Amino acid sequence: MRYEARVSGAPPPPLKVLTFLNSFHPGGVERVALRMNAQWRAMGISAPVYIGRDEGSARDAAAGADVRIIPGDPSAARAQGIRWMVRHLPGIVRAEAPDILFCAGNTYTAVAAAVKLALGRACPPVLVKISNDLERRDMGPLLRLGYHRWVALQGQLLDHFIAMAPAMVPEMEARLGVPAARISVVNDPVLRAEELAALATLRQRAPHHAGGRRFLAIGRLAPQKNFPLLLEAFAKMAAAEDRLKLLGDGPERDMLQARAAALGIADRLSMPGHVGDLKPWLADADIFVMSSDYEGVPAVVIEAIAAQLAMVVTDCSVSMRDLLGQGRFGALVPVRDAAALAAAMGAAPRGQPDPAAATDHARQFTLEAGADAYLAVMRQLVAARAARAR
Repeated sequence: MRYEARVSGAPPPPLKVLTFLNSFHPGGVERVALRMNAQWRAMGISAPVYIGRDEGSARDAAAGADVRIIPGDPSAARAQGIRWMVRHLPGIVRAEAPDILFCAGNTYTAVAAAVKLALGRACPPVLVKISNDLERRDMGPLLRLGYHRWVALQGQLLDHFIAMAPAMVPEMEARLGVPAARISVVNDPVLRAEELAALATLRQRAPHHAGGRRFLAIGRLAPQKNFPLLLEAFAKMAAAEDRLKLLGDGPERDMLQARAAALGIADRLSMPGHVGDLKPWLADADIFVMSSDYEGVPAVVIEAIAAQLAMVVTDCSVSMRDLLGQGRFGALVPVRDAAALAAAMGAAPRGQPDPAAATDHARQFTLEAGADAYLAVMRQLVAARAARAR
């Protein structure tokens, strides 16, 4: 079953949506959630966002959202992390009495499950966006078995799930153990309409640069992103004039800098850290590269396609072929294969061969369309709960 908005002359009923996030640390899940909540608020929806820790560098995404920091000792919040949210959110949900509890990514399902267990039948319906891979082939056999059991438990505890691409649905049915009636497909609402228009002309407005190609990678400097693989591939194929920029920050920074020095590419690599506005970096790049071991539907891939960059991406998600238009907008290579990644990077053109088609493809992922689609699902869940209560 796919929920769709109902068209009628009557205005939709009032709706209150409560979202929870750990902090303002940069991440695609958090950025999209904050922007979507701001959009809901602009549409007249009551949409408080509770944040566990008042820290992080991605506060720009929260502009316009109704953000509230979970009150209490900041040092305790930092030390306890997710446990801090589990401790405080059930009381907040009781006090706020939302119609829907929105879990913005499956990295937060432990918190959603804890609230559901604490509140029992008093808990509002929990809507979960599946933001990351459920197979997790990067894990060892025992860890993967435990993870799959935890995912199946989520399917028993939580109410409804959002797939960010049609290709995710079979995996979700299998791993969560839920029927199609408990899954809705909503394209990830990454871009506002005016942002899409601006991205489409970025490289046209940017000064032309001669010399080597400019490669760009974006993501948290953490094992999931497998940036050591990217450095190895770049070292294999790069000409002396080629350059690689790696945007993001995280625990692997020092290791990556040392690895670049050992590979002899330190003078061709720049690592500016987290940046709030990607547009200048996208405008200056020719080719976007993603070297991840696993992903969900990474927002940055959509932004890079919209910005007319050529794409080289590992096959790190069941959704990636759809995102790349079945190969029309970029090359897909096996995960953890430095030689294949290097070959694809070496063969990549400067920019998208068909810019108009790339813009049309990215238009599926606008914030305006996604915000409406999420609200349609939420209203159906609220209506179904009310019907069961009668």
